[in-house]
Amino acid sequence: MPGSASLPKTTDSAAPDAAENAGPLRAALLMAGSCLPVLGAILIAPVLPTMQEHFASVPAAKTLVPVVLTVPALALALLAPFAGVIVDRLGRTRLLVVATVLYALFGTAPLWLDSLGAIVASRVLVGIAEAAIMTCCTTLIGDYYTGRVRDRYLALQTMCASVSATAFFVIGGAVGSAGWRAPFWLYAIGLLLAPAMAAALSKHRSAGASADEPAGETRPFPVRRLAGICALTVFGAMVFYTVPVEMAYLLDGQGVKSTGVIGLATALTSAATVAGSIAFTKLPGNPEGRLPAVFALCAVGFAMIGLSGSPALLITGGVVNCLGTGVLLPSLLTAAMSRLDYADRGRGTGLWTAAFFAGEFVCPLVLIGLESAVGSLAAAVGLLGLASAITVAGLLLGARRRVAATERSPLPQ
Repeated sequence: MPGSASLPKTTDSAAPDAAENAGPLRAALLMAGSCLPVLGAILIAPVLPTMQEHFASVPAAKTLVPVVLTVPALALALLAPFAGVIVDRLGRTRLLVVATVLYALFGTAPLWLDSLGAIVASRVLVGIAEAAIMTCCTTLIGDYYTGRVRDRYLALQTMCASVSATAFFVIGGAVGSAGWRAPFWLYAIGLLLAPAMAAALSKHRSAGASADEPAGETRPFPVRRLAGICALTVFGAMVFYTVPVEMAYLLDGQGVKSTGVIGLATALTSAATVAGSIAFTKLPGNPEGRLPAVFALCAVGFAMIGLSGSPALLITGGVVNCLGTGVLLPSLLTAAMSRLDYADRGRGTGLWTAAFFAGEFVCPLVLIGLESAVGSLAAAVGLLGLASAITVAGLLLGARRRVAATERSPLPQ
């Protein structure tokens, strides 16, 4: 986790117990835990070509080696809802500690495995551990903090994930110079985090229940309350990941081969995401109410990319888009958390996490399909901008209908 991000002070009067117990170490551990799935998705990307060469004689290696990178996200998307159920029934902290230890064990397994199939299987297990870690960390943020303080920590979670993605890519490339197995050693950081989590996250109580105790009797989960925001999150995740995943390919399509230019573009878009996350904490009003404006900003960035005739305009469009996505992700997560009571928070967070990582997984697949249909990746991104604009119209129409329904409702006697 980047040390440059300052932790917001817990001053919310609605949560005196959280304010008393939630110190900087506790907040730092939750942010660090939230970065572990990012490490899993980014760290080994620079060594994939070397890994491909090592397993060149293995049938289907051309397909299986990229899967080593992407399959944890798929496992996370599929299993996060089940992790949410376990969180609500067994407690947040003990599941987080166990999952962090397993993350370290499964993550370092490729150091000793010689079979590509076994490595892929270990990566599936990493994804399962990541599902539990991400669900627990986000749920605990919802437990420890309320109101604007919670909003700031959710924004900080996004900020840390964005900055750490760039840092892990650089670290993975540097460590990977020692061989394709070397970056897998970094997964052992889970063995350092787990004892600290067990010590620092075990004393919290929220809404009359311990964060390390089951929530009580299982009650029907309010699916309808969360369905709409989860559906929007799938699309929001596609919007969020398009520029980070595709920028190098977009620049290559305009003839840019310089790794320096590509690195500068990556740094600028990452900085824009961080700036958007910071802006989220400063903006007044309801985060859910600003979603139409945020999607509109993302649409403008996509349109600039789709119409760009030069690398400068392309990078500018990417920066505009990422400024919007920096606000978008914490807005979506805050909207989901605001719909959840304590007893439902684990399952609700699991569903939201599944929706987000499902969007991440399908993002490149959707763009590949659009590219084949329209002839270029830039045009495909432009179509995604059109879809974002349609989403804005849908959100505004829905808001108008809710206002009209409220006005028609009879006043209480």
